[in-house]
Amino acid sequence: MDPVAFTIFGIDIMWYGVLISLGVLLGVIFALRECKRIGFKEDDLLDFLLVAIPSAIVGARAYYVIFSWDYYSKNPGEIINIRNGGLAIHGALIAGVIVGVLFCRIRKINVLKLLDIVMPSVALGQAIGRWGNFINQEAHGGPTNLPWGIMVNGQKVHPTFLYESIFDFCIFLFLMWFRKNKKTTDGQVLGLYLILYSAGRFLVEGLRTDSLMFLGMRVAQLISLASVLAGVLLLLYIKKKNNSIKN
Repeated sequence: MDPVAFTIFGIDIMWYGVLISLGVLLGVIFALRECKRIGFKEDDLLDFLLVAIPSAIVGARAYYVIFSWDYYSKNPGEIINIRNGGLAIHGALIAGVIVGVLFCRIRKINVLKLLDIVMPSVALGQAIGRWGNFINQEAHGGPTNLPWGIMVNGQKVHPTFLYESIFDFCIFLFLMWFRKNKKTTDGQVLGLYLILYSAGRFLVEGLRTDSLMFLGMRVAQLISLASVLAGVLLLLYIKKKNNSIKN
């Protein structure tokens, strides 16, 4: 499939960028709806997104470049070329959380409440953005004979982008249901996202053939394990805090 969606004034607009932009747009819409539902200032959310989205893109690229330094050290001109992919979601999440903490300290906002608002939107954006990997013929798995395998370079392989896209969309639906139908405490949605997404990513990453590596280990799996632990500890902290308030 042609990675170019269309051309404007001689500049090719890539499907990868179009899909990421669509995911961001839909995510913002759902986040704004949640702001109205819980009485959170929409202007605070929009101000946060104005700094968080660019920071997430920079973080996603920096993460990818750092763990692919053997290539980029020899091709420094490619470091800022993101038109053909090369964005790591873990880098985006790390950058987004750091910016969120700093932003909330400056604005004196509850950072857990803010992150709870945006995490379902993040999952939705990931579900949509993964299709950019399909168009770019990247982020796929190894050979398979399964009927839903896709052809890449003449070989039938696992559509790992599809596995993660479906899983991310299910996380989005669950988190939307959870925060609407359950009495939640600040941080619970974030904790559930960390556990669910990271567990799914750990499994999917094991099938991929283009994983970023560090000391012979898959970086995404290491980060996923750490994120699951962080999510569990956060939920335990919230539970302990709630019990102490009741007592």
